[in-house]
Amino acid sequence: MSNDPVAEAATPTTKRPLGTFEVTAIGIGFMGPVMAMSLNGIGVAGLVGKSVPFTFLVAFIGTLFVAYGFVRLTRRISHAGSVYALAGSTLGPRAGFFGGFALLGTYIFFAACIVGACAVFFEAMLGEMGVVLAPGMWMIVAALVGILALVLTLRESAIVARTLLGIGFVGIAAMLILAIVIIVKIAAGSAPVTTGIDFTTLTPGDAPITAIMTAAVFGFLSWAGFESGTSLAEESADPKRVIPRAVLLAVIVGGLVYVFMMFAQTIGFGTDQAGIDAFANASSTLTTLSSTYIGPWFAILISIIAFLVAFGALLSSTTAASRLLFALARDGFGPKSFAKLNPTTQVPSIAVMFVVILTTLMALALGAFGATSVDAYYWYATMGTLCMVVAYGMTAVGVIRFTFTKSSGIPKWELIFPVLALVFLVYVYVIQIVGQEPPYTYFPWLAGAWCILGLIIVLSRPSLAKRIGARLTVEDTDL
Repeated sequence: MSNDPVAEAATPTTKRPLGTFEVTAIGIGFMGPVMAMSLNGIGVAGLVGKSVPFTFLVAFIGTLFVAYGFVRLTRRISHAGSVYALAGSTLGPRAGFFGGFALLGTYIFFAACIVGACAVFFEAMLGEMGVVLAPGMWMIVAALVGILALVLTLRESAIVARTLLGIGFVGIAAMLILAIVIIVKIAAGSAPVTTGIDFTTLTPGDAPITAIMTAAVFGFLSWAGFESGTSLAEESADPKRVIPRAVLLAVIVGGLVYVFMMFAQTIGFGTDQAGIDAFANASSTLTTLSSTYIGPWFAILISIIAFLVAFGALLSSTTAASRLLFALARDGFGPKSFAKLNPTTQVPSIAVMFVVILTTLMALALGAFGATSVDAYYWYATMGTLCMVVAYGMTAVGVIRFTFTKSSGIPKWELIFPVLALVFLVYVYVIQIVGQEPPYTYFPWLAGAWCILGLIIVLSRPSLAKRIGARLTVEDTDL
């Protein structure tokens, strides 16, 4: 650890340091598996037909390439700043701030989008019960969700992590029960479809490779935030073992669940043209299949769980954003109050309050101008994705440079992983900006402006770069 007593005093701790499964829960909670499985397969089915599971397998492999940089570098670096420290320690303080600022944008935009998602799923939950909210009422739901998120995130990070672990476990368990019921009924011949258990869904089939790769971009979004547990490095027990394991575990658990669930959903709808069309036009695949294979009561249960998982994702994203803001403020960016810890909970309370209130207001601002909860979800998600690609790319470049240092101990052949990660990320970025229609044509400019603002800040303030460099030099790293 640092020999600087001031630095150590500003390092967050918990009464009981977080373990691997608790940190993994933050990453999985951010990913929101039930949200992803309810919505992200719909667009993919429209592009690749019955090859949805194979497409998610491709996205799984791409995500593993991206995760490689985080796993390698977090074995050497323990820091609440995630990309901020990973890029800063390998590429220099200016690059670190640029990457960290891009990641801060990712977390803030995603938190705002998830506030909208909570309202989307709450409306869907009421819809399953026969209740329809009046237009604009989603804003009240969003405000109440923000208040509850603030109450929970101001408590110990271990409490937040355990809450997410519980929500995530229930959500994944419910999805797996549905998947097993679908497979058993199809195998027994008692399903409403006649196409059977079709293992060709795990192959490209008739889908062209260009369609597979384009659809894999939407699949990749299901893993967004897998690295968010790195923000709790300074609150973890033995972080150089816990954090890389947790990052890899979040990606692998997500990947296995996603591919399996997409297989079950695809054969559940049926692999003929009618089934593919039903999949591609579903509003929420899990609730549709729940009603078909189990009953309306299970559809209501899934909709409730989807809302809770969305809320869990909000807790994860705001927790990650507040820790990153804490790390930036500790090094001289932003109000000093953001770097202060609550002496009882050891949580950066001011940073937490700022993030939760800001992101809730961002969602409500769109509603004030007539946007729906779905608009808030997709618009902010797109901006968050674009910032995320930049942040992930900085980590990939950082591990490439680190590989060439004498102290890395990384075999040169492993360079193929971060290089492939960069290729994949560039492709993701291009897909997000090419062929879009307004307002989506505006979002690359907004996300780009955020990232450029970070670059301008660090270039115009040499003292900030110097302080970041000094801080990273004395941080608990092995670089």
